[in-house]
Amino acid sequence: MSARAEILAAFDRRGRDKYGEGVSQLDHALQCAQCAERDGATTALVLAALLHDIGHLLHEMPDDVAEQGIDTKHESLGSAWLSRYFGQEISDPVRLHVAAKRYLATTEPDYFELLSPASRLSLKLQGGLMSPEEVERFCSEPFARDAIQLRRWDDEGKVSGAGTPKLEHFLRHLRR
Repeated sequence: MSARAEILAAFDRRGRDKYGEGVSQLDHALQCAQCAERDGATTALVLAALLHDIGHLLHEMPDDVAEQGIDTKHESLGSAWLSRYFGQEISDPVRLHVAAKRYLATTEPDYFELLSPASRLSLKLQGGLMSPEEVERFCSEPFARDAIQLRRWDDEGKVSGAGTPKLEHFLRHLRR
């Protein structure tokens, strides 16, 4: 099965799931990709924005798993899956987008206050604030800047009822 077919199947299977943000997985993905396009991101980063939470679509856990105190490690699952089809310019920002949230919460005093309640809960499950060593390690990652930008779109892409292009609009980037 092609990457395109697998992506469509994953969104068809679990794209309507909510994850504590008041929007579906599909709506969140579309909003994030739309933000990336709006900001003139590269094709790879638009795809990373679209697919950053694909790990949530791949695991078999319920959508209220965070409320149960479980971190699904969706960033690792998603990145590993994406690396089967795409290069690091897509898979690494996905792998790092949770670390980017931890980094921003650590380094920007007002960032934590901007997080939704669900993101605050997941931040705690994902390790909370970074130590100085973790900050240094994150900053040395080649795709740290992309992951930070992806994280900002992730925070922005949680608006119930926001209008976006359809999934097909963004999947056209797969041909590039």
